[in-house]
Amino acid sequence: MKNIIIRLGLLILALALVAASALAEPAAGGWDIPAYEAGALPEDAQAAFDKATEGLVGAGYTPVALMGTQLVAGMNYCILCQITPVVPDAVPGWALVYIYADLEGNAETTNVVDLDIPGLWNPAE
Repeated sequence: MKNIIIRLGLLILALALVAASALAEPAAGGWDIPAYEAGALPEDAQAAFDKATEGLVGAGYTPVALMGTQLVAGMNYCILCQITPVVPDAVPGWALVYIYADLEGNAETTNVVDLDIPGLWNPAE
């Protein structure tokens, strides 16, 4: 009986380790919601954001939170940004900025989805 309990315990431990490793490494193509300290993007996401947004004009984009990553032939990032337009009388807002970083260190903005959320905190008010 004691031998069965020990084997069952080892089996449970092995299954827990396999499950933990599966959660730590996202599958290619699937989106992963990162766990990180709020307030700053992880270094790789910040580097991709800086490269991808250096040529954007008409508004300033301030990253607020990394919403997700997707492992592809490189990495896709979804970043929540505060948008500050540079044209007079334009209204600041929020957007999801999608960025692709390739394996050579290049990065580009692939999509910007404006968010229309009434009542969301707006530092310009």
